[in-house]
Amino acid sequence: MTGLALLHGGQLRQIADCFGIPVHELLDFSANINPEGPPAAVLSRLRASLDDPSVLAKYPDLDEIELRQSLARYAGVRPENIVVANGFVPLLDAALRIFPIRSCLVPVPAFAEYRRAMERSGVETIPHTLTPDSDFSCNVTDLFRKSCDAILLANPQNPSGVLSSREMMFRITEEAAQRNILVLLDEAFIDYYPSTSLACEADHFPNLIVFRSVTKFFGMAGLRVAYAAANPDLGKRIQQAIAPWSVTTLASLAAFTAVRDEDYAQRIIALNNERRNHLQTAVGKLGIHVYPSAANFLLLRVPGSVDSQQLWERMICERHIVLRNCANYEALSPGHLRAAVRTLAENEQLIGALAHEIECRP
Repeated sequence: MTGLALLHGGQLRQIADCFGIPVHELLDFSANINPEGPPAAVLSRLRASLDDPSVLAKYPDLDEIELRQSLARYAGVRPENIVVANGFVPLLDAALRIFPIRSCLVPVPAFAEYRRAMERSGVETIPHTLTPDSDFSCNVTDLFRKSCDAILLANPQNPSGVLSSREMMFRITEEAAQRNILVLLDEAFIDYYPSTSLACEADHFPNLIVFRSVTKFFGMAGLRVAYAAANPDLGKRIQQAIAPWSVTTLASLAAFTAVRDEDYAQRIIALNNERRNHLQTAVGKLGIHVYPSAANFLLLRVPGSVDSQQLWERMICERHIVLRNCANYEALSPGHLRAAVRTLAENEQLIGALAHEIECRP
């Protein structure tokens, strides 16, 4: 046991230091980033910008008008509905600051930053346990059994990848509106099933804030860009709670360019579906339970005879493959690991390594 506690995937430097393995030798299946990298147009735009000294010499647009217009077209809303920031967490922090929220219901297991954000804002987190037996799906009636001021949901859910239907999310938001409950909806991975997004309902529901990421789907996590969709009044209040110039000029240009590439988006959706289905089938044949996922990652439950912590460490030490250790996910039973969907060749490398570890160990 290493005692290494990881709140996020993609922490290769910490893992490399802990296990004494050079970072460049590690194959990262712990971070859910599109392995294809950004659209070619993004790289061209960035190169051209760096060749023009005036791009870096000027302050970014304080109102991010062009970026908000581009994101609005992509999400199917109006520019007035869009708020941008350098990542999901600043947006969530801002939303929690401006509303008189005393308690927030959070289905668990969930992204660890949810609870950390609540703690920073002095908001009580009310956990609502989702069970593996139901494939971590939500029940609308059960969600409202406990009193709360807000509900924080993820669709697709993380770490399971389970996708709730648009109709269900609409029902939850509608019921919450009748009870004067704010709905904070994290759609970080909705780009893989965009028709399920509730962002286009931002004007319809005054109690709804939808958070979406640009950098995960478009393979540029090093440039921090996320946005929220909400009715203009809510959006204005959230924007005022965010520090000015939170998105750099280069990040803004990259995001603006990425979301306009419709051919790229369709290609990535098709590629991910094909690769995910293949990986799910192959890993399932090893006796590992794979939960249904609509995202670019799979939640795995190893056989009871296998120690998931030891398997995670062996995969690093012997195979130089980093899976997401799920031991620190609240309310998730032992024995779970999460694997990102990467390229076909990399997925085959993971399948082979898991087969050796599962089948050849006593």
